[in-house]
Amino acid sequence: MKKPLVIVTRRLPDQVEARLKDQFDARLNAADVPMDAATMKAAVATAEVLVPTVTDKVGADIIAAAGPQLKLIANFGVGYNHIDAKAAAARGIAVTNTPGVLTDASADIGMTLILALTRRAVEGMKLLEAGGFTGWCPTWMMGPGLRGRPLGIIGMGRIGEAMARRSKAFGMVIHYHNRKRVAAEIERELEATYWPDLDAMLPEMDIVSINTPSTPETRHLFSAERLARMKKTSYLINTARGDIIDEAALAAALENGALAGAGLDVYEHEPKVHPKLIGRRDVVLLPHLGSSTYEARHGMGAKVIANIEAFVAGTALPDRVN
Repeated sequence: MKKPLVIVTRRLPDQVEARLKDQFDARLNAADVPMDAATMKAAVATAEVLVPTVTDKVGADIIAAAGPQLKLIANFGVGYNHIDAKAAAARGIAVTNTPGVLTDASADIGMTLILALTRRAVEGMKLLEAGGFTGWCPTWMMGPGLRGRPLGIIGMGRIGEAMARRSKAFGMVIHYHNRKRVAAEIERELEATYWPDLDAMLPEMDIVSINTPSTPETRHLFSAERLARMKKTSYLINTARGDIIDEAALAAALENGALAGAGLDVYEHEPKVHPKLIGRRDVVLLPHLGSSTYEARHGMGAKVIANIEAFVAGTALPDRVN
């Protein structure tokens, strides 16, 4: 059987690329330079399978340039808001993602941000490196402990639930807002309180963790008005997608003392970060590390390959989203 032409837009882990080359006619991106629109259009004009990542914008214009042979966009990542899945479906092109394999990695980064913010770890590290540490004293760099603190989770899917389990182990009290309630047994196990009204929940939380997908409905979910509902002593964590927060509004809220701090792993105009968020002692910024474990990235690759294998075999795609 002829191997399908698979074009990969970015460099992937070595083991994943080795499997792709072994099983398919794979064209890899050894230089790891993001494709511009012209290069992407040339790729979809010849590929039978495109493997993009979160850095690639596969909009309707790219889909329109696809040749009739393109039948699968196997996304390397769980979020697919960078792909116009409806336009792809209209052209008979399936879109798949990689759910389930980066849950732990993403939740770990969420906890990293919570701990770094509340215990002022990054602030302390920078101060020490600048020669500002002159010895321990009883009032030195105090911050809030986590035990007993209410945590509000926005989006109680796999990652939100993993965040809840980790936070509960630290003694936090779990609250959540979701489109619908989770199963009763999960609520009992986590001792979690469901809030159907996000605006009612926010003023009661000490820490808010965003774990919801990026959709037209969640864009700027955290607007200036919604940020104003949070406690002045509360912290906002985002490991989901950057456009869920209005970054300009967040910067203004922090400048005005309306929040105690923010921890971000994703950004509204990534890789650009709002300049007023950079260099603040009450903000911890990470360079999109949510899935950056060996296990998660290899698992994502395995999911991509499984979807391409199903495509070749003519069987149901295990992770189709459109």
